[in-house]
Amino acid sequence: MSDTVQRQEMEADIVCVGFGPATGGFLTTLGRALVNEDGTPLAESKVMPGMPPQVICYERADDIGFGVSGVVTKGRSIKESFPDLDLSQIPMAHEVTEERVAYLLDPIGASRRSAPVKVADAGLKFVARDHAVELPWIPEFLQKHGGMVLSMGQFNQWVGSQVMGSGLAQIWPGTPVAEPLLNGRAVKGVRLVDQGVDKQGNPDAGYMPGMDVKAALTVVGDGPVGSVGQYLDRELGLPEGKHQREWAVGMKMVVQLPEGCELKPGTVLHTLGYPEPEIFGFMYVYPDMSASLGIFVPSWFDNPVRTAYRYMQHWMMHPYLWKHLEGGTLRSWGAKSLQESGLQGEPFLAGDGFARIGEGSGSTNVLTGSGVDEAWATGVQLAEAVIELMRERRPYTRENLESAYVQRRRESWVGEEAEQAAKARDGFTLGFIPGMLGMALSGLTRGTINMPGRSRKPWERIPRIEEYFKGVVTEQELIQLRKECQAKGASLHDALMDRAGWPEVPLDGKLLVSHQDALLMGGKVVANPGYADHVTFADSYACSVCTEQVCSEICSGQAISVNPEGGAPLFDREKCVHCGACLWNCSKPHPEDDENTNVQFAAGSGGLHSAEN
Repeated sequence: MSDTVQRQEMEADIVCVGFGPATGGFLTTLGRALVNEDGTPLAESKVMPGMPPQVICYERADDIGFGVSGVVTKGRSIKESFPDLDLSQIPMAHEVTEERVAYLLDPIGASRRSAPVKVADAGLKFVARDHAVELPWIPEFLQKHGGMVLSMGQFNQWVGSQVMGSGLAQIWPGTPVAEPLLNGRAVKGVRLVDQGVDKQGNPDAGYMPGMDVKAALTVVGDGPVGSVGQYLDRELGLPEGKHQREWAVGMKMVVQLPEGCELKPGTVLHTLGYPEPEIFGFMYVYPDMSASLGIFVPSWFDNPVRTAYRYMQHWMMHPYLWKHLEGGTLRSWGAKSLQESGLQGEPFLAGDGFARIGEGSGSTNVLTGSGVDEAWATGVQLAEAVIELMRERRPYTRENLESAYVQRRRESWVGEEAEQAAKARDGFTLGFIPGMLGMALSGLTRGTINMPGRSRKPWERIPRIEEYFKGVVTEQELIQLRKECQAKGASLHDALMDRAGWPEVPLDGKLLVSHQDALLMGGKVVANPGYADHVTFADSYACSVCTEQVCSEICSGQAISVNPEGGAPLFDREKCVHCGACLWNCSKPHPEDDENTNVQFAAGSGGLHSAEN
């Protein structure tokens, strides 16, 4: 907490970081209990005597619905919070009416498939339609029957308006938080990001140091790449045996479906097998005949020039999907990193003065592919714990929060199902087929039997380009391609995908648009002036000798690009969508902590402006 800069201070009773489904569940539940039926406060505010506890939430994005995604969820906890829930009151929400899971064959022959996958494909092609085979039966652990499809942007706005309307909590978007205020291992509040600084963070015209907001309880719900969560993980470490090594980047669109499309609202499609076996896809149909769709590119996909955007375009053009999408129009676009370690990546959930909820707390169920309802549930559970502690006039110590919150979480369906899913994806460290077998074993036996796999740090998984494209591109060709791409400041993935047999994408200006046009048409990225760059590189020498530069290949918004003069890549925050993919898509370890990569992702302003995505 030492700082030579003079900073303004403010006090609150509870301060929350990040407004997503977890914080939405927390504030919804807490707000309903802060005032008794007779109008008296449940507990008296320590900072405003006579008033209910003062609760403030800070959100980095410029609005509480920006930069998130379409989801399908069983919605168990959400429905418990809203027993009379009418989905027609939430834009783009609908109950699940139909579910399909399809294995996609490769219709063009460019996909990199192992020998066992090729053998399986050869047998399946005789029963395939549109180069796809739909599963005749969906395992129970994957089913979302009785659930709902949602636009998280629209859902967050709906929840946030109710929270703000209650007058019992404040939500401040466009207010990034730099770090927690630590005193030893205790959290005393948060520090907001400095404003009026240059890109390196040095004071500039209009310099305004970030305010210190002190609170008895800090609720950390800032997601998998949030600055406060990352700070706590660095300073406190992770519990013994825990690691955060499984990730994915989800790239998605909202598409207005073409006239005559036969898909019904509430239809849920999940795919696997194409454009590469490791890449999963999804499509959820909304009431206005729009659809949220996209792909997940996971950390175990070892292509050193992986790119989510072009792979998504090839996925959309697969015959199984294109018959529904041809003639459609892009409405919005976005991307997000997902922390997929689940229980294996769970940090310390509580300590003196703080508690963690949502995806950054390891709540995502990596077996069912579900995270929104689990995140909401953890927020509800923390709120119930806080209400209990308020009633009993007990402080927010580690012991009290562990007994009231952590134990409640462990004994809930969230905790039980997290245990079942803990090792569900270990098999993917061995390959696609072992991974699928491991998922099936874990799901069908409720976690009793799992496929073993050796955990590897993300940067350890990325091979040299020469190794990956051996037999496809000669080393001499690769040297020439590198020179040409670096001179243009371009990444390698387009050149190498062309060379590997992927056809050119037939851009139509409506749905199949360039990556740059997606930023303009469907993303609307904004970066407010006066903030430091939030993406930096810990060791510039490591960047200068890096031949993969996966960070620029995977970058969702083309914000990281190859430096024509060599050295560290260039970063343009005017294009950054704050997905955080660069944080784990790097082939070099951090010089001080090899559990992390050489890329550093801090708190920053702006980002993607797309409430419906």
